[in-house]
Amino acid sequence: MSARRPLTVTAASSIAVLSAAAVGLRALLTRQAAIARRRIGKPLGEDALDADRVWRRKKHPGEPVELLLLGDSIAAGLGAGHRRDTLGARLAKGIARQAGRPVRLRTVAVVGSETSALAGQIAALPVKYRADAAVIVVGGNDVTHRIPASRSAEQLEEVVRALRDDGIPVVVGTCPDLGTLRAIPQPLRALAARSSRQLAAAQATAVHRAGGRVVALSRAVGPVFAEHPDEMFSVDRFHPSALGYRRTAEALLPAVLAALEAAAGSDAP
Repeated sequence: MSARRPLTVTAASSIAVLSAAAVGLRALLTRQAAIARRRIGKPLGEDALDADRVWRRKKHPGEPVELLLLGDSIAAGLGAGHRRDTLGARLAKGIARQAGRPVRLRTVAVVGSETSALAGQIAALPVKYRADAAVIVVGGNDVTHRIPASRSAEQLEEVVRALRDDGIPVVVGTCPDLGTLRAIPQPLRALAARSSRQLAAAQATAVHRAGGRVVALSRAVGPVFAEHPDEMFSVDRFHPSALGYRRTAEALLPAVLAALEAAAGSDAP
């Protein structure tokens, strides 16, 4: 018995040290989260600009393409100084330019939404409404609110599958890299970066499984946001600026055009 006592004491001491370190780390992360909230604040408010309209009708006559945007504040365009600079407007103008048709934008994305809100956004649409393509950008709030990636991905898969079952092409911009947010101090920023990458990977798997198309925003635009934060982020250093939305739309546009083209091909006699 006496020979084992030192080992037992050592093990107990190690557990105590690890427990104290874990408590200290949690306290540090809690303080850093409060710092990040104070730095970011809400200088933009909670309402994005209303960009819903028919874009490029004068330049491109004909039946409008119906574009639906779902998701969170990025999908809603919070941070853009003019409605023409929102993500939806940028996508609509890009589609019109390439397709030679006007685009009617409908945005049901809501600032602050988590993935769990997507089903409600779809339910709020008029009964007879049918989009030609749907674009979803969501995930950042799931990370900041510490929603398990598996749960968020499962909710996203259900929504994408429901849209696909209605014959609507879906493009999902996966969770952006929160590690680009310099308003978040370290080591919380590194933890947010890892969590956002994990969620983006889970989202991509879920969307592919449901028949949607995926654009990995962390790879497509993450580096330029990290290298040029003053230009890419708006005044709150959290949401994209007009230039940030332009780059994000440019990353999403090829997938949206490919989805529209594939849908048109499948409808052809």
